[in-house]
Amino acid sequence: MIERFKFSTEVAIQISDINYGGHLGNDRYLSLFQEARLRYLKQFGYSEISIGSDTSLIMSQAHVHFKAEAFWGDRLKIFVRISSIKATRFIFDYLIVANQNDEKAIATGYTEMVGFDYQQRKVKRLPPEFFQAIKDYEPAVEIF
Repeated sequence: MIERFKFSTEVAIQISDINYGGHLGNDRYLSLFQEARLRYLKQFGYSEISIGSDTSLIMSQAHVHFKAEAFWGDRLKIFVRISSIKATRFIFDYLIVANQNDEKAIATGYTEMVGFDYQQRKVKRLPPEFFQAIKDYEPAVEIF
């Protein structure tokens, strides 16, 4: 599964990430996804506020599949890719593994991101330069 991901980043679990059960809180996974997503976009000079042509991003869906516990001080490796892209939206896939053992999956998931114009509060087409950058970087991306 890891071989399908070209990009990864590492994060350490902070004490503020731990819940009353003594492990990584379920709400923190979306924050981890966001951190990894921002780092992925940054390699292209983008952010969630700007992917070119006055276009921002807004999340329309999120899914997390919890697979194992993670604890304070653990170092996690988060793999990120864009697996499919359409005119106005695309899917980020995530795989979180324990950094000390790349075989132990902590969670998988996805978020659907939509091109958005925050001034007009409406969906916007993804800019051609963004589309092309992703297509060049992710040769296996499904284009619809």
